Amino acid sequence: MPNTSAKIYSDYSNAPSVLKEFLYYSQTIKGLSPRTVEGNFIDLQLFFKFLIQKRNNCIDNNIINDVSISDIDLEFISKVTQSEILEFLYFVTNERKNSAASRSRKISSIRSYFKYLTVKTNQLQHNPAEHIEMPSMKKRLPKYLTLEQSIELLNNTQSNFAERDYCIILLFLSCGMRLSELAGINIKDINNDTLRIIGKGNKERFVYLNDACVSSVNDYLAVRNTIVSPASEPALFISKRTKKRMSARRIEQVVEECLQRAGLSQMGFSAHKLRHTAATLLYRSGNADMLALKEILGHEHVSTTEIYTHISDEAIKKAAKSSPLATFKKPKK
Repeated sequence: MPNTSAKIYSDYSNAPSVLKEFLYYSQTIKGLSPRTVEGNFIDLQLFFKFLIQKRNNCIDNNIINDVSISDIDLEFISKVTQSEILEFLYFVTNERKNSAASRSRKISSIRSYFKYLTVKTNQLQHNPAEHIEMPSMKKRLPKYLTLEQSIELLNNTQSNFAERDYCIILLFLSCGMRLSELAGINIKDINNDTLRIIGKGNKERFVYLNDACVSSVNDYLAVRNTIVSPASEPALFISKRTKKRMSARRIEQVVEECLQRAGLSQMGFSAHKLRHTAATLLYRSGNADMLALKEILGHEHVSTTEIYTHISDEAIKKAAKSSPLATFKKPKK
């Protein structure tokens, strides 16, 4: 899939070899995205810097970023204990004010790294992170647009490239794809009512387009192909000015502009919230069970999808009023 973001990720050439091998393995063998691997690199760098300071009895959050990890080797890592990992988590909680979600990501990076060293490559015999638990996190219900708000958004895509912007919004609301997935679509990925998507970890999946999406795509292509031929630019969504693939950031801006025209700005909505909206609308239609929704959204585990079973306030109110005692009246004495 082509690069749809201006973000330039590290090549890890300056990382110590014992860490660099893991990062290359994560991206080339496990197929993790460059963004995920970069996140692991950042987390593990901080962990190693903390260990260097701790073992030198000089833990200082103000200068920890200046610590070099170039001399880290397997001998250094083999001495890591579960207690040191817990001390690191205490440090990022209290000194760096990391949230439960940030701490979970750091634990995940550390656990993946030591699993690689022990299980995958047998470089270590003991895994100090094996029994480290994830911090408990409160599950937040995903923010989404109501059906009425979704229709209002679709009715406010009037721009100098309305066919494109309408198609973008409709695909987000109907197919529940991620921002990077939509930005990476090529014209050849569309075959009648079937759309091929490359998702997280370079995993391929197919989603089916409803009649409205098929019609919108065809209307857009009729205009798009007069601007630049598919042979010159394979991307589905292009910039009218540059005649090149739209970046993920530019697509975000289009969504923001449409939200503003619809009177839905400053309400916490975004391109990603349109994905939540699609999942919610599909589930509430009654025609998409958890397994179907999991495949549509490209989730690895159905537990991730279950968050979309949240109940609306209206449904809760209706359920409360349906109690057999809802009309009970206290008898008069």
